[in-house]
Amino acid sequence: MARILKRTVYVFLAIFALLAIAALWAVGPGNAGRMFFDIGITYDKDAPKLPELKQPAILIFSKTNGFRDSNQIATANAELEKIAKDKGWASFTTENAAVFNAEQLAKFKAVVWNSTSGDVLTPEQRAAFKAWMEASGGFVGLHGAGGDPSYKWQWYVDDLIGAQFIGHTLSPQFQQGRLVIEDQTHPATKGLGAEWVREEEWYSFDKSPRAKGYHILVTLDEASYSPREKIPLLVDKDLRMGKDHPIVWTHCLGNGRAFYSALGHRAESYAEPKHLAMIAGAISWVAGIEGPECDAGK
Repeated sequence: MARILKRTVYVFLAIFALLAIAALWAVGPGNAGRMFFDIGITYDKDAPKLPELKQPAILIFSKTNGFRDSNQIATANAELEKIAKDKGWASFTTENAAVFNAEQLAKFKAVVWNSTSGDVLTPEQRAAFKAWMEASGGFVGLHGAGGDPSYKWQWYVDDLIGAQFIGHTLSPQFQQGRLVIEDQTHPATKGLGAEWVREEEWYSFDKSPRAKGYHILVTLDEASYSPREKIPLLVDKDLRMGKDHPIVWTHCLGNGRAFYSALGHRAESYAEPKHLAMIAGAISWVAGIEGPECDAGK
């Protein structure tokens, strides 16, 4: 009996180990190295050379020291550049975090963090970005920019994003869900209608930033999809936030403006007209080009 029990334990451990290896391999060796073992993490010291930039100018930033979907990032960056061009804005795209210095940040009206991940700024770069943001900067965070399970820079998650990511749908990862547009007048959401049904990897957060006075633009109807994170034999996590499940929001930070959207995991989502219109409106608002003044949490 003892021998049978011992063999059963060994079999179970072997299956568990294989599943764990499969899970790590599924996210990709490079992602696993950065996310779990700090392999491949880099910090930038030499600032990039900027071209002549007419105003307004937009900084597009997509450095990843954590999870990375290269196809999504490349596709989204190209569409962000196209948005800027179509609007008559200048843009500069980089993964060099050393651009976050006072002199170079002063050349931009807004910065878009496109699915950035991991700890990407040095202490000096953090200080420069925080000062620029609170003075009159504009921040647009897209999807993974607010999708880390923990942060080394607490100001970023507590004050800039406003809520801690706790997980996303798995099994299936991508599901159709119904979005409720709470504010149909904001530049980012004015063309979306009352509701928006689309497929996404749906994020959940530890709390709604509404309680902090953040202005919620879009919420997610949890009855329209299965809010669980499931990995067979490893994880089965309930991701329900309840009736108030914000997915897109804005707020003021000092004299700066911040916008965050949890949408946009797949590269294909950057071909969706509504999604692109929302991002264009968000940039326009955080840059102070369009929309309400930054007061009363709006």
